[in-house]
Amino acid sequence: MRSPRSPRRLMEIVTGMWGAKALAEATRLDLFSQLSAAPGSTATEVAARNGLAVRPAEQLLTACAGLGLLRRQGPGYANTPEAETYLVRGRPDYFGDAVLSLDHRYAGWMRLGEALRSNAPTNFDAQASESMFDPEDTELQQHFWKSMYALSATSARALAAAYDFGPVRRLLDVGGGGAAYDIELCRAYEELRATVFDLPFICELSREPVSRAGLTDRISFAPGDFLREAALPAGHDAVLLSQVLHDWDERTNRLILAKCFAALPSGGRILISELLVDDTKDGPLLPALMSLNMLVSTWGATTRRRSTGRG
Repeated sequence: MRSPRSPRRLMEIVTGMWGAKALAEATRLDLFSQLSAAPGSTATEVAARNGLAVRPAEQLLTACAGLGLLRRQGPGYANTPEAETYLVRGRPDYFGDAVLSLDHRYAGWMRLGEALRSNAPTNFDAQASESMFDPEDTELQQHFWKSMYALSATSARALAAAYDFGPVRRLLDVGGGGAAYDIELCRAYEELRATVFDLPFICELSREPVSRAGLTDRISFAPGDFLREAALPAGHDAVLLSQVLHDWDERTNRLILAKCFAALPSGGRILISELLVDDTKDGPLLPALMSLNMLVSTWGATTRRRSTGRG
């Protein structure tokens, strides 16, 4: 096998955090919303607007342009279509909360070596909390739960196209915080009604996107804890688990699936939407990295393989 002629790809991997941090800080400044309102702003104008010196403002703008998020407009900068769609606050598919939530979680990744050696999470205080889903974590509430719709909407639309929900009348979305799947599926199937089952504070945070979508008459909420409740809400002919099972170990997943099965009538169906690694365990990249994210974020969870559903 011929040797690569340059370590450029390795350089791109090892400097990946640079781009992520540039995006996070630009999002924290709400730079893309500012440029949406005032396209063509110069580095001097951006600096004055944000209380920055011109040098760092220009460096941040240049980096965001290099990332393909900004383009030159005269002497200044404007958003690219991607930034205009996903990074302007108030837009339907705003992704900024996800950017800031993931940025908040980089602290655990900085201790990846510790997680590898201890086989224990580093993304939260394991002595004070049972899991990363701590209702007292204000940063988690401020950004992570708000980002659930943006993180899941694309997958939800793909599921609506890939699976025929025509026979389904009542869907129970277990761990469905953000209600993205319920919104997109109800938009695609006019006869469908959905119930979001999740922790009480997550249900409250998920009411806003449902209201904004005009679906309060078709999407309801059942607050609860699927790990502690003896049974899940009955009266549904399908149960959805979207990006839930990778957060828990195999024993806990068996418990969750057993409760889902018990909540369904004969002929009911359980639908699982997940990131999966190949059976050969050599990719794809995002599910493989998500598995490492589970190492720093959970006790015992991992991304499962396609054919077996096992880690």
